Amino acid sequence: MAKAEQLVFIDFEFSMPERHRVPKGFFPEIIEAGVVVVEYGKVTGTFSSYVKPTAFPKLTNRCKRFLSISQSEVDSGISFQCLIDYFNGLNDKGVAKVVTWGNMDMKVLRDNCAQTGVPFPFQAQFVDLSMEYKRFFGDQNQTGLWKAVQEYGREGVGKHHKALDDALTTQHIYNLVEKDKKYLDKAEPTTIGDRIDLSKFYNQLA
Repeated sequence: MAKAEQLVFIDFEFSMPERHRVPKGFFPEIIEAGVVVVEYGKVTGTFSSYVKPTAFPKLTNRCKRFLSISQSEVDSGISFQCLIDYFNGLNDKGVAKVVTWGNMDMKVLRDNCAQTGVPFPFQAQFVDLSMEYKRFFGDQNQTGLWKAVQEYGREGVGKHHKALDDALTTQHIYNLVEKDKKYLDKAEPTTIGDRIDLSKFYNQLA
């Protein structure tokens, strides 16, 4: 029996240091994951969980304020290995594309895997929907997720910076773009390179 061709929409929230006080060796850890799984155009599953950080387990006040996440929520979250086990389970069923808004989600996932010595779980095509949106509509600047959906005359799903809500909103925009592409001849989606470069992200956190 052939494997299903799943589309997997992912959004992560990451830990962050206080401004101008970046601890030695700090790297962003995934502390919340939201996933939407689609088969044959239908949502067949969703996943939402806090993830317990280990390298820097105590969240900064800046992180808690910005993401509205409490220390107790991440302390009771699943382990990073459990998150990887979930992704490996999706792979067993077959994943055609992993879609994110921006390339930082996959870069941080790769980095977290490297830091913990865990194999990266995906071999699928990676689609940075923000770059496809930018190229499709000719925007000069990279558009934020919820700004993009509002430009379509719609509203985002749920709460901004809530991982599952952002994953659902990403899936919503993907559907809108794919529908429009049927009427216009556009290039193939931009794919994310394998190289890890978190320097710009670190600079934003500094």
